[in-house]
Amino acid sequence: MNIVGVTSCIAGLAHTPMAAKSLEKEGARLGHSVKIEQQGAMGMLNKITREEVAAADFVIIAADRAIEEEERFHGKVIIRVKIGQCVGHAAEVIMKCVAAVDARNNAGKSGS
Repeated sequence: MNIVGVTSCIAGLAHTPMAAKSLEKEGARLGHSVKIEQQGAMGMLNKITREEVAAADFVIIAADRAIEEEERFHGKVIIRVKIGQCVGHAAEVIMKCVAAVDARNNAGKSGS
C-alpha cells in the first residue's frame, strides 16, 4: 500500500523523528511505500505533497497534539494512533492499519 502520515509529539524533539523513522523503515520492510512528515520543534520536515496525498491509500496520524494543515487529508481514510506505539511497535501499527483499510475496502466492494 501507499501510506503517508504525520508524526508530532508535544516537544517535537525525540518521539517525532523516532516514530517517523520507525514507520518508514518497518513499512518498507513490509513491502509498503511510506512517507512520514515530521511536525515539531524544527517545523515541518519531509513535507507531504498534494500528489503524495492523492496517491495514498490512507493516512496515519501519530500525534499527541493537533497537527498543522490536516485539512489536506480531507477525503482520505485517516487512522490516528499514539505516537509512542510507533516508536517501539511500528510494524504492528502498520499491519493493523493495513488490515483495517483492507477490511473497509472489501466491505465496500461486497456492498455494491
